[in-house]
Amino acid sequence: MINSLFSQLFRTFALQNRREMAKRILFINQETIPFVPETELAVMGKKVPQAIQERGCEIRTFMPKWGTINERRGQLHEVQRLSGMNLIINETDHPLVIKVATIVGTRVQVYFIDNDDYFSKRQMLMDTNGEDYPDNGERTIFFARGVLEAVNKQRWAPDIIHCQGWMSAVIPFYIKTAYKDEPWFSNTKVVTSLFTKHLDKDLGLSFKEYVEYKDAKASILSKYGENFNFEQLGKLAIDYSDGIIEADAEINQELLDYAAAQNKPLLKFPGEDFGDAYMNFYEQLYQE
Repeated sequence: MINSLFSQLFRTFALQNRREMAKRILFINQETIPFVPETELAVMGKKVPQAIQERGCEIRTFMPKWGTINERRGQLHEVQRLSGMNLIINETDHPLVIKVATIVGTRVQVYFIDNDDYFSKRQMLMDTNGEDYPDNGERTIFFARGVLEAVNKQRWAPDIIHCQGWMSAVIPFYIKTAYKDEPWFSNTKVVTSLFTKHLDKDLGLSFKEYVEYKDAKASILSKYGENFNFEQLGKLAIDYSDGIIEADAEINQELLDYAAAQNKPLLKFPGEDFGDAYMNFYEQLYQE
């Protein structure tokens, strides 16, 4: 009887302790299997949220609704309460549509940022001729603001925002400037994962102008080159992140050297067994 009571008390304490330790992690991914073809970035887009969820964290995951995604096969459906907002970029209103689906065989839900102009009527990052879309900068900005506005509407305060892929590289800048006074992000730590996958062309001379929103001013970006290329975008993400993860075995050395020079907490490539390493890294940042 006493042993049974003790066991029950221990289980109750363990569950309560696990709840106290659990964190809210927001994943902002460029790609996620099985919705897009398999790449290292797309694989980690699925594996990382799943691994962190299995370790007791509450997660939410966002990615663009690329035009190559088959909505019927992926069982996507629109989230009416989150859709309907217009985001102004380059002095033009762009309707924000948000959809959701669950990765088969998991408990991981993925929210999709959609818009006819930027995503649903196009391929991913390149056109049919294999060329980078000239407005990839605008698409990046729309995606970043779309995610943050959706999380605001959900009234969900993440402890950690984890960005994976250059399409999410504007997020750290916005969190530390335009959204710094939003209650849902006031205590959020931002992590950026560096991958090998990169842009071939720069984002154009107007990127700094288009990225302006609230306190995210173009004047803050004077240290970066006028033509935002892959390296400049990576440096922007590093500068405004609280921690950096080397998520691939062969990362752009310029960005790795830059991250090391900023004295940012840096998790070296942990290999395929990354779950515990990522959790420990989150905890380290959260406690600082």
